[in-house]
Amino acid sequence: MSDAAAPPTVAVRALCEFTARTGDLDLRFTPAPSALEGMEGHAVVQQRRQVQPDSRYEAEVALSGQFEGLQVRGRADGFDAAAQQLEEIKTYRGPLDAVRPHHRALHWAQAKVYGHLLCQARGLARLNVALVYVHTPSLQEMVLVQDCSADELQQFFAMHCRRYLDWARSEAGHRQQRNAALAAAAFPMAAFRTGQRQLAVAVYRTARSAGGGRCLMAQAPTGIGKTLGTIFPMLKAMAGHGAASASSTCNGLDKLFFLTAKGTGHGLALHALEHMQTALAQGQHEPLRVLQMRARDTSCEHPDKACHGESCPLAQGFFDRLPAARAEAVALSASAEPVLWDGSTVRQVALQHGICPYYLSQELARWADVVVADYHYFYDSAAMLYALAQQQGWRVGVLVDEAHNLLERARSMYTAPLSQFDLAAARRSTTSATGAVKKALDALQRQWNALNKAQAVLPQRATDSEADGASGAQSLPLFAQAAAQTVSGLREPRHTASHTAYQSYAAIPPALLAAVQRAIGAIADVQADQALPAGDPVLTLYWALLHFQALAEQFGPHALFDVQLAPPLLARGGQPRTPVSTLCIRNVVPAPHLAARHAAAQATVLFSGTLSPPQFYRDLLGLPADTAWLEVDAPFAAHQLQVRIARHISTRWRDREASLAPLADLIARQYAGQPGNYLCFVSSFDYLQRVAASLQRLHPQLPLWQQERSMDEAGRAAFLERFVEGGQGVGLAVLGGAFAEGVDLPGTRLIGAFVATLGLPQVNPVNEAMQRAMDAAMGAGRGHDYTYLYPGLRKVVQAAGRVIRTEQDRGVVVLVDDRFQRAEVRALLPSWWRVE
Repeated sequence: MSDAAAPPTVAVRALCEFTARTGDLDLRFTPAPSALEGMEGHAVVQQRRQVQPDSRYEAEVALSGQFEGLQVRGRADGFDAAAQQLEEIKTYRGPLDAVRPHHRALHWAQAKVYGHLLCQARGLARLNVALVYVHTPSLQEMVLVQDCSADELQQFFAMHCRRYLDWARSEAGHRQQRNAALAAAAFPMAAFRTGQRQLAVAVYRTARSAGGGRCLMAQAPTGIGKTLGTIFPMLKAMAGHGAASASSTCNGLDKLFFLTAKGTGHGLALHALEHMQTALAQGQHEPLRVLQMRARDTSCEHPDKACHGESCPLAQGFFDRLPAARAEAVALSASAEPVLWDGSTVRQVALQHGICPYYLSQELARWADVVVADYHYFYDSAAMLYALAQQQGWRVGVLVDEAHNLLERARSMYTAPLSQFDLAAARRSTTSATGAVKKALDALQRQWNALNKAQAVLPQRATDSEADGASGAQSLPLFAQAAAQTVSGLREPRHTASHTAYQSYAAIPPALLAAVQRAIGAIADVQADQALPAGDPVLTLYWALLHFQALAEQFGPHALFDVQLAPPLLARGGQPRTPVSTLCIRNVVPAPHLAARHAAAQATVLFSGTLSPPQFYRDLLGLPADTAWLEVDAPFAAHQLQVRIARHISTRWRDREASLAPLADLIARQYAGQPGNYLCFVSSFDYLQRVAASLQRLHPQLPLWQQERSMDEAGRAAFLERFVEGGQGVGLAVLGGAFAEGVDLPGTRLIGAFVATLGLPQVNPVNEAMQRAMDAAMGAGRGHDYTYLYPGLRKVVQAAGRVIRTEQDRGVVVLVDDRFQRAEVRALLPSWWRVE
């Protein structure tokens, strides 16, 4: 549907999924056959038919047809010419009754559409249309047949095509008007800010480049208006060349996805898009359809109910009431005062029509021009926006806000922990862990325990090999790699428990994987017969096992398999119990997972105030080699920010106690010489409390407030409310926490910051294993910088960036540690800083 000039083309399955869904929303989990099982089921049925004597059975029959310019294409699973029977084959697990009514209606719709196309192609007057349900793993068939006339099938086909065309024509008309409006639209503000035009031009050129998968990394400082400076050119690129012509969308974009790391990032994007709406409305142009996708836990009206019609009233009849709700949302966006489909609007429309707000927002994604959502909607393994873009063939532009956060978020998306305590809880279930499930879970427990016991003997082996001077990989049970502890110049070793409590391995033990697979199969068979309720410990374990298995199939040098033993427990009599652990497939380099996402977009722009060095992000985020780089000149002058290094203080772990009094005196001297509001960032909550105690003891007159562990939204708001214009005092916060980025305190609300740490991640077995994996994946020598230096200094620059927010601000940043003098550290500080 991306080319308005050519006749629209749709696959049979996509047509029916859009037009044939009726009844309840039903998200009860029923284990579906794997893709391999599905292909096997289809092949078995087709082979059974073809080996019959005098068989005239045709498999994979290519069919196509038209309705009022709509081209419909697909492949029917099979046609038996002797029986005049067209077959649509579907595989399932469990009882046939478990196939939900709305799924069965979809299956019949596909079969009948294929039936019409076959009648049209072969000149048939009547046809038997059959659904062949194949049970896996038994491969037994249940065949349901309807005798249909060609006229009946033609009417059915016409009804569904007309529904689809109504949407397709509406969309084509909207896009043509939208593109004409965007082509004529001017920048919605009075003028570009310093650096903003430079950013906008680079974004536009990236979006308009020939071919797809083009990427731009843009490092742009706070204060230039990055959000509007990226949204505006992407919307202009949406129009394409000659936007008023019928072929406009061929050269432009269908959708824009604005992706953020946190829900708070939605506000800036929606505010910028409101400016665009206002500008379009003033020119009496077609407005944009802007959708905000919120998290499920903030959108759910009945968190105590399951997502199906028998439990939740907003799931009952969802698909029957969806068209009216969707039509109202479209009308609101096209009204004289166009409304954004933000969370409150979607909720209002959904509840008026008695349907679920969360799933209404997912349906509206097909109709939206711009979608504002979290990273995971496009980058996760089950990303909805990515799947829709692939299915619909959309040309999409992707804007990644605060893109430095994508690395850690992507790592978490592609990391799969398994807790042995969750396995124990599942095995204790007297209702779910019975029969084959119990046997499979017990077998998994045995394999897990074997791995734990093998790891428990590693300390002596590691010590012996170190005494012998060995430095390479050790030949250990279950192919363990001995953890070689190294401490480099900038990093800070910490006292930890025995290093063998944690161990990374070169591969995942095959016996363990086989046990995981058997447990998944056993639970899936039980689920097929009777769905386990939400919250059941066996079901909770099942989801974790599925994620673990999926990542195990993609395991490679970009990830670690590691085992973390829990502190040992004693049984009765004082004997140590069998150790328990957490297993983890831990992503280190998300690049292999993200590369396909970048390639699927027409253009991707990743922007942030801190994306240096660019090669670090190119390597880890899987960006193509030709990714463009832009560093926007800062609108600030060096004289606005005094940057000093406190060279006489070390904040290394071993020097923390000795640093407390000098740090307290430094803060007090700066405050006495220039009273005002300051932020002091430190490495941990423990150190924060010790710094606070020293300040209160040595300088009790100094107004002080501090970040607390697990601060809720109200607590964070109260902390920031202390930073008033003309205020005085010092707020203590943890570097990398809630107040180190995304906080805007212009003017005299904040006049200075102390950064009493390099922000380097702790030297521990996990990070050391990640460094070794990074060396292996990226080349020896890069592991240290990629694991420790670059992530740490990025947090320092983000925190210091809280001070100067506008071209009128003045302030001071004090970097507290002698290591800030080192050349490799200074090279990562903003180029406009003049460090004293």
